[in-house]
Amino acid sequence: MTVGTAPLLRMEAITKRYGGVRALEDVRFECDRGKIHALLGENGAGKSTLIKILAGVVQPDSGQITLDGQPISFNSPAAANAAGIACIFQELSLLPDLSVADNIAITRPPMRFGLIDQGAQRRLAEEALARVGGEDIHPLAPVGDLPLSRRQMVEIAKALARTPKILILDEATSALTAADVTKVFRMLKQLKADGMAIIYISHRMHEIAELADDCTVFRNGRYVETFAAGTKSDDAIVEMMIGREYSSVFPPLPEKKSGGPSMLSLKGLSWAGQLNDINLDLKAGEVVGLGGLDGQGQRQLLLALFGTLIGVTGTIEINGKAVKMSNPGRAKSEEIGMALIPEDRKNEGLMLPMSVRDNLSFASIEGFSRFGIVDRKAEAVAIDDMIKLLNIRVGDIDGPVASLSGGNQQKVVIAKWLMTKPRIILLNDPTRGIDVGTKQELYELLRRLAEGGAAILFYSTDYDELIGCCDRVLVFYNGAVVRTLEGAALTEHNLIASAHNLPTSTKAGAAQVFATEAAS
Repeated sequence: MTVGTAPLLRMEAITKRYGGVRALEDVRFECDRGKIHALLGENGAGKSTLIKILAGVVQPDSGQITLDGQPISFNSPAAANAAGIACIFQELSLLPDLSVADNIAITRPPMRFGLIDQGAQRRLAEEALARVGGEDIHPLAPVGDLPLSRRQMVEIAKALARTPKILILDEATSALTAADVTKVFRMLKQLKADGMAIIYISHRMHEIAELADDCTVFRNGRYVETFAAGTKSDDAIVEMMIGREYSSVFPPLPEKKSGGPSMLSLKGLSWAGQLNDINLDLKAGEVVGLGGLDGQGQRQLLLALFGTLIGVTGTIEINGKAVKMSNPGRAKSEEIGMALIPEDRKNEGLMLPMSVRDNLSFASIEGFSRFGIVDRKAEAVAIDDMIKLLNIRVGDIDGPVASLSGGNQQKVVIAKWLMTKPRIILLNDPTRGIDVGTKQELYELLRRLAEGGAAILFYSTDYDELIGCCDRVLVFYNGAVVRTLEGAALTEHNLIASAHNLPTSTKAGAAQVFATEAAS
């Protein structure tokens, strides 16, 4: 901000409480034109509440907001949009039964003779999609038919179509492919050069380093500090966010164990041209990663194992016995003991209007029932144990799970499935959009579960997670496992090279790559 000039946006002494829970307490924040301002903090730090206030979703209990030097308050999202504020929330706001073009133009569709001008609406959608690098998305496609990464691009295009003064992005890249992230970064830098103010929320520190001009840290609903990007180390920033000394985010990997029977074995697993002759052995105590570019069959493999796909061929063996995975009920049965943690907690993992209690016990309710009657005492003990195990921060267990922060919602999804006492755990990008402190807790939990005898199959779009958490990584390309990386060969360079089906490094450990590649 130029000395002597007022910022485009200023928020002062903002306080917001939900009953006895303090979401924000006397916080301040400001940003200016032509700047990307990063808003940092753990899940539950108050970031989402702050941007909901800016977006007109909720109103503060006290405090003042000025825009272009004028006091403002928004009693609805429409009022915030009219003032030039567009927000891309972590949880998407698209209507799945409408087309891409309908969603992008939904607040201000172009009209002709009192009717929506379909041609003009399509052109508007095409321009907005091209601006974010989503030219491959058909404007007439139903949003519900798109994968999560494409829906995220539509959400960004929808915000830009409103030509805002201030663009707010809340974990807007968490569901995107690496190629899409590059396109979005290019777009944001151009918007910054055009004079737009951008508020950027992300738990990925490398994104902050690349994009941000200024950073503001919140902790436990309070303002901590604002500083110029690049003036503090990542460790120092994390310590400001979590309020304690920061140690390595990943727990140490155990020494490799030899032998032992496979708990899960796949032989020639194939499906609809998207899975091609997958062979895999997963032993008790192992954390095996699924790597590769997004959309290469990793998610389909997890869905096939959990019985949600029709027409899967090949053999699935559990403890040496061939089984037919016909549906999720069969997968989670006592005989198999499998659990799937989905990537989209909002649509696939939780029932948002229902209580935390109901969400936690839903998958395991049969275990607390006898002759159709639920043993509420046993259920309450199991829920309490799980809340303590995962350190879930919840005010009222009978309140809606939607009231929890994103990180605590994700913990509820994981806890729900751990209550079924699974022996095989399938994880589909489980740390998407959660903060570094919560990630650290989940990484430690994964290792404890493995040490307790669970077999874990872990898909992640984050290379650091695969390297830090996994005993070995199967790299997918075009629906097939093209390489297995482990030990010294499990590096970012080799993961990226393998993801593009290119030769890996010839440095130390490369021999191990090709040995395991041949074995797979």
